[in-house]
Amino acid sequence: MSIAAQQSPRVAQPPPPHGPTRVRGGLLDPKQLIRSFPDALRKLNPAALWRNPVMFIVEIGSAFTTVLAIVHPTVFAWLTTCWLWLTVVFANLAEAVAEGRGKAQAETLRRAKKETVARRLRDWTPGAERPDEEAVPAQLLRLGDIVVIEAGQTIPGDGDVVEGIASVDESAITGESAPVIRESGGDRSAVTGGTKVLSDRIVVRITQRPGESFIDRMIALVEGANRQKTPNEIALNILLAALTIIFLLAVATLQPLAVYSKAQTPAAPDNAALTSHGVTGVVLVSLLVCLIPTTIGALLSAIGIAGMDRLVQRNVLAMSGRAVEAAGDVNTLLLDKTGTITLGNRQAREFTPVDGVDEKALADAAQLASLADETPEGRSIVVHAKQRYGLRERQVNCATWVPFTAQTRMSGVDLTEGAGVVRRIRKGASSAVLKWVRDHGGHTSDHVAMVVDGVSASGGTPLVVAEARSGEPARALGVIDLKDVVKAGMRERFDAMRRMGIRTVMITGDNPLTARAIAAEAGVDDFLAEAKPEDKMDLIRREQEGGKLVAMTGDGTNDAPALAQADVGVAMNTGTSAAKEAGNMVDLDSDPTKLIEIVQIGKQLLITRGALTTFSIANDIAKYFAIIPAMFAAVYPGLDRLNVMRLASPSSAILSAVIFNALVIVALIPLALRGVRYRPSSAAALLRRNLLVYGVGGIVTPFVGIKLIDLAVHFLPGV
Repeated sequence: MSIAAQQSPRVAQPPPPHGPTRVRGGLLDPKQLIRSFPDALRKLNPAALWRNPVMFIVEIGSAFTTVLAIVHPTVFAWLTTCWLWLTVVFANLAEAVAEGRGKAQAETLRRAKKETVARRLRDWTPGAERPDEEAVPAQLLRLGDIVVIEAGQTIPGDGDVVEGIASVDESAITGESAPVIRESGGDRSAVTGGTKVLSDRIVVRITQRPGESFIDRMIALVEGANRQKTPNEIALNILLAALTIIFLLAVATLQPLAVYSKAQTPAAPDNAALTSHGVTGVVLVSLLVCLIPTTIGALLSAIGIAGMDRLVQRNVLAMSGRAVEAAGDVNTLLLDKTGTITLGNRQAREFTPVDGVDEKALADAAQLASLADETPEGRSIVVHAKQRYGLRERQVNCATWVPFTAQTRMSGVDLTEGAGVVRRIRKGASSAVLKWVRDHGGHTSDHVAMVVDGVSASGGTPLVVAEARSGEPARALGVIDLKDVVKAGMRERFDAMRRMGIRTVMITGDNPLTARAIAAEAGVDDFLAEAKPEDKMDLIRREQEGGKLVAMTGDGTNDAPALAQADVGVAMNTGTSAAKEAGNMVDLDSDPTKLIEIVQIGKQLLITRGALTTFSIANDIAKYFAIIPAMFAAVYPGLDRLNVMRLASPSSAILSAVIFNALVIVALIPLALRGVRYRPSSAAALLRRNLLVYGVGGIVTPFVGIKLIDLAVHFLPGV
C-alpha cells in the first residue's frame, strides 16, 4: 500500500445554522412569574405539599385560620389569613419559577428532538460494500442495532461510530455551531441522537434503549421529573421537621401560660392577641408560622433545582443531585494532563540520535512509525521530518501497523518482504520501548537515558525510537522531543482549588521527570506518572479509604472503571458509551477543565443552602423578640423593656411579622436561584462570612422590616 507522508487536510465544512438558544431568562422575569403562578396555585394540593413538612404545617394553619375568620370575622383575622395563604403561595412560587425555567429549557430540547426515519442495516459486517437496509422509525430502534447515516441526515439515536468518519453538527445539543469530527475507534466515536451529519458517511451501533437517549434524559432532568432529594437535602428536611415540632410544642405551651397570666391580671385590657380565654387561634397559628423555619423550608427545593439548572446552562448533564452535592464536598481532583492542563497538541521540535546513529536515519524511522498515527503528535512528527530532512512522498509496501495501546504505551510498524518481517520499528514511552529493545536481544546505553532525562527535565515529552532488523538485535535509534504547552491561567485556577482545600493530582502517561516538570509549571499538588487504567483505580481507592471524596474526568473505555469508582465522574460527550455510562455526569462540550467549574457549582449549592438556613433561623429569633413582648406587655409590664421596636399594638405586631415572613420569601427567590456568590477560601473563612452576613443580617433585617411594615399597618381600621 502507498501512504503519503504529507497528511491530506480534511475539507472544511461551512458552519451550520445556530442551534436552539439556551434559556437564560432573568431571575424574576415578569413573564416567567406570570407563567409560574398557576403552577404555584396547583401546588397547594396537600397531596403534593406534604413532602415539604414545614410548608404543609403552614397550609394546615392557613386552612384553620380561614375557618376561624369565617366563624368570628374580624379585619385582623381576615388580613392575617390572607397573608398566611400568600406565604404558602410564595413558597410554591419559588419552586415553580425554578421548575418553569427548566420547562422552558426542556421545550428548547424537544424542538431539537426530531422524529426521524432510521436506515437500519441487516446482517452488517465491517467493510461490507452494499449491506441490506430497511427504513424504521427512530423510536423503534433497539440496543445493538446498526444504522447508517449520510451527509444531510439526522442521527436517529445515541451510539458509537463503528465505521467511517464524518463532520457532525451538535448545535442542537451543545449550542455550539462549530462542527465536530466523529470517527470509528479511539475516544471520539460517540454520537448523540438528534444531531446532524454534515459530510461523509458513518455506520453507528445504537447504545441506548428507546426513551433513554441523552435528549430524553436532559428533558427529564431540567423538568425536574426525575429529581430526587439528595442526602444533604433529606438531612436538612429532617432538621426542619424537628424544629417545626419543637416550635409547635413551644407555641402550644403559651396557651395555658396566657390563660393563667390573664387570670392573675384581670384588669389588663383585652386585645386581638390576648383575651380572657387566652391567645386566640389566629394568633397562635401566626406565631407558629413566624417561628418555624418557613424561609428555608420554602426555598429548599428551589435551591436544588437551580443548582441543577446551572449545570445544564454549562452543558453538563448530571445523572443525580447526589453527584452535584458530592462535587461540592470533593477533596481530591484527578486531572488528565493532555487536553486539560496542557493544550493537548504536542509538537515534535527535535530529533536527537544516540550511539552514533545518523540523524536522518532517526528521522526516517520516526516518520515511518508515525505514518498511520492520526494523533496530533504523530502528524507533527511526520511534518517535522518532512520539513527539516526533506522526507516527502514515499512508498511503503507490505507494512503491518502496530497501534498504540494504554498497556503497551508504544506504536510502530512491521515491514515485511516475502514471507518474513525484515524490519520492526517502535516509537513510544522510553521505559516501554527500552524494554522492547531488551526483549529483542538488544541493550540500552546510558546515552539514551541521559537524553531522555534531559528532555524530561526541560518539560518536554521524550519518545524513544528503536528498530530491530532481521537477524540483528534491536537497538535504540534516538529520542523525539515533544513540546508540551501548559494552558494559560492554570496555575491561578489550581491556587484557587488549594484555597478551597482541594488537592489536585495530574495524571499522565509521561515518565516521572516530565510529569514533575509539567506539574511544577502548572502548580498542581501531586502527579501520577506512567499511569495505566488500573493505576487510576488504585489511586482513587487510596484516597477514598482516607475518607476523601474524589472527582475525575475521562473519555475512553479504559477510563470507565475509574469513572465508576470516583465520587464525581465526569465523562466527555465525545468519549465512548462505556465512559458515559460509568460516569455520573456528562460534559456535552467535552471540556476536561469543566470539572473545576462543576466543583465550584457544587460548593455554591451547599453554601447557598447553608447561608439561607442560617438566615432563616436568625429570622426566627428576631421575630420571637418582636412578637412575644408585644403580646404579653399588658400583663407583664416588665416585658416592655424587650419591646425594642415599640410596635403600635399586639395585633399590629403579629400582622406585621406575618407580612414580613411572606415577603422575605419573595425577596430571597433571586438569591436562591442565582446562588450565593462563591469565593475560593477555607472552610473557616466561609463559615465566618456566612455567620456575619447571613446570621447577623438575618437578625437585623426582621427588626427593620417589621418596624417599617408596622408603621403602615397600624393605620388600618380594626388592627
